[in-house]
Amino acid sequence: MSHSGSTWENTTHDWAASVDHEHLLQIRDQPATYAPSGVEHLILEVLAYAADEVESAGAAGRGIVTLHADGSVSVADDGRGTDTRMDAEGRVVKKPIMASKDLRFFGNPDAETLSDGHARRGMSDVAALSEWLIHTNRRTGGSWTQVYEHGVPTTGLTPVAGDGTTGTTVHFQPDLALLRSPVTLSPQLTLSDTWPQLRVELVDERPH
Repeated sequence: MSHSGSTWENTTHDWAASVDHEHLLQIRDQPATYAPSGVEHLILEVLAYAADEVESAGAAGRGIVTLHADGSVSVADDGRGTDTRMDAEGRVVKKPIMASKDLRFFGNPDAETLSDGHARRGMSDVAALSEWLIHTNRRTGGSWTQVYEHGVPTTGLTPVAGDGTTGTTVHFQPDLALLRSPVTLSPQLTLSDTWPQLRVELVDERPH
């Protein structure tokens, strides 16, 4: 999105909308369409944004996928953090990446194919198909976190202390009542050459 005077141009998301309820409901009504490989597809959707960041920066990046003991998943990267803007009143406006349609991918027949063989839909796919999701964003201009339930934010932007790093962490609990799939990952998740500049590490904290 670009901002010039009072004119906003939407290039990836509609910044005027914080939540697109109809869009989220569409995803939840058709989980087999929007996440055909279940939880693995959701993980790949998050990693795809980390790969976008690596491509924009022109340097190698790192992603860490953690399978937590409670069945939740977190995906962290070391990029610049999710984009934010300031409105005319000087308030921080975040990109509505979690709760609205990614105009580049959703419904686009030419969208990128992820390594599970299915089309990229966007981050709202992950939020809509999760019981809850916590988005933590660290940028040079400030850090914050926000909580979502079924794709709808339940908190505002909550400031968190900076730790000298930048990047994004998406921690989510897949809604298995919709996905009907355990958290299973193919070996290709960490070995895929789909994004050669993104080094992905897998941490499995589940009991064995």
